[in-house]
Amino acid sequence: MAFISDRLARIKPSPTIAMTTRAADLRAQGRDIISLSAGEPDFDTPENVRDAAKAAIDAGHTRYTAVDGTPSLKRAIADKFARENGLDYAPAQITVGTGGKQILYNALMATLDDGDEVIVPAPYWVSYPDMVLLAGGTPVVVECDQASGFRLTPDALEAAITPRTKWLILNSPSNPSGAGYDRAQMAALCDVLLRHPQVWVLADDIYEHLVFDGFAFCTPAQVEPRLKDRVLTMNGVSKSYAMTGWRIGYGAGPEALIKAMAKLQSQSTSNPCSISQYAAEAALTGPQDYITDSRAVFQRRRDLVVAGLNACPGLDCPVPQGAFYVYPSIAGLIGLTSAGGTLIDSDEAFANALLDETGVAVVFGAAFGLSPHFRISYATSDAVLQDAMARIRRFCEGCN
Repeated sequence: MAFISDRLARIKPSPTIAMTTRAADLRAQGRDIISLSAGEPDFDTPENVRDAAKAAIDAGHTRYTAVDGTPSLKRAIADKFARENGLDYAPAQITVGTGGKQILYNALMATLDDGDEVIVPAPYWVSYPDMVLLAGGTPVVVECDQASGFRLTPDALEAAITPRTKWLILNSPSNPSGAGYDRAQMAALCDVLLRHPQVWVLADDIYEHLVFDGFAFCTPAQVEPRLKDRVLTMNGVSKSYAMTGWRIGYGAGPEALIKAMAKLQSQSTSNPCSISQYAAEAALTGPQDYITDSRAVFQRRRDLVVAGLNACPGLDCPVPQGAFYVYPSIAGLIGLTSAGGTLIDSDEAFANALLDETGVAVVFGAAFGLSPHFRISYATSDAVLQDAMARIRRFCEGCN
């Protein structure tokens, strides 16, 4: 009898974490490394949020809380949905977890049975398929190539739905492509979903506020109210407020689903960090100018990176609508050999050679289900990004 569960054989370690770890190891060996692999804002958490956390400690708010969030934080989340998305949720329809990832994980674990299918548009965030597999479900990956703007089309969605389909995971703006769905595109997908009442929607809105060029964010339950009773809308404070380490995510949906997720959480992590909950409440209820300021910085960085990559021979980088990633194609480099002697026969070979030969760490596209691409996170300083673009250009110019 094997000691390690067969369940773990279904999944692989996170490729983004693996690349970030490899970059850190090389840096520890004295290498000059630029890591563009982690999706983490480089800004400080807003001062009012930090002050709220300190005040919570001083006030003794260091005990257990309700399993899936304090009443005051749930009220703040309900107010956020009403204010920003036009969605009406009662506190009993809201759950708070240890990061957005736990919200997604709880939802899938609480609802999937063996053989249930989950539609996952690719390119996808690396954890979606593995969480489905851990829950006993079957990920149905639908490729959404660069020609489609990395977006799921209504026809592709219709073709992917079967009697076993239980969920569609929809991430807008997307990690890794930065692609967003405008209201007309979202409505077209909702029209398909209305014809298939067994399909629920898991809306990952974590990059809601990081949108550029006047792009108007929308979420499925907002666009099509008739779907609201089978939508779980997930969000969090990590990206918008530079609170990745605070580990607070939240979701809103039908009360029966929320209760099932809380039941699961009660037997796993129990409540999120009490101090982080008070900090998240301050983020949601306090001044929001931080979001506007950081969004302007990210848009400037996006433009810098897109221009830099498109100046590289063999690369083609579309302009994303949001998030802080770009997802360029390396189709023009496939079959060439790097200056260091590596045959570029895949995006993984490209990413490994780029790190070995230039010290720039990126994540290869196969990790996100769509090749030949790679992902760059531009959540770092302009100076670092300019250095990285110069190194990537030299690397591409050296391929022949």
